[in-house]
Amino acid sequence: MSDEIREVVAAFDDPAALDRAVFALETQGFDRAALSVLATEDTVASALGHRYQQVRDVEDDPKVPREAFFSRMSRLEAETFPAPALASLGWLMLAGVGGGIPAIIAAGAGGLIGAALGGLIHHHYAVRIQEQLARGGVVLWVSVRDAAAEATAKQTLQAQGAHDVHVHKLAA
Repeated sequence: MSDEIREVVAAFDDPAALDRAVFALETQGFDRAALSVLATEDTVASALGHRYQQVRDVEDDPKVPREAFFSRMSRLEAETFPAPALASLGWLMLAGVGGGIPAIIAAGAGGLIGAALGGLIHHHYAVRIQEQLARGGVVLWVSVRDAAAEATAKQTLQAQGAHDVHVHKLAA
């Protein structure tokens, strides 16, 4: 059993290129659980005790906090699903209680709450992306198990427009 974790690290200047790279990795057998991105600037600053100037300053730091990567489709689902789901829940809950105006109000309130949740998800993602772009690019880490996966990940990331593509080792 190895006492190190190998990761391919890359930065992207275009969020769409990042999405394309992740899609390409997934179609080549990489599990989404092997992919992570840099957390928000405030989260990173809190964990490290300082603000970073460039993403290259933190991309190889094992203490830097990360978040799971969510593809564009996953984000769209998360942004749009809560509104109709909560609206439907309002209809279902109050239909048995009497329906009518209370059900309409509950459905509308559920829809508004869902839309607000979707907006928060979008805002969180947009802020994180803008913070990283301003500091050198959106960082993606890809955990790899062997040399073949490492080579595939590096080639795929470079083909999709990543820069600063390299491998680092972290203690397990």
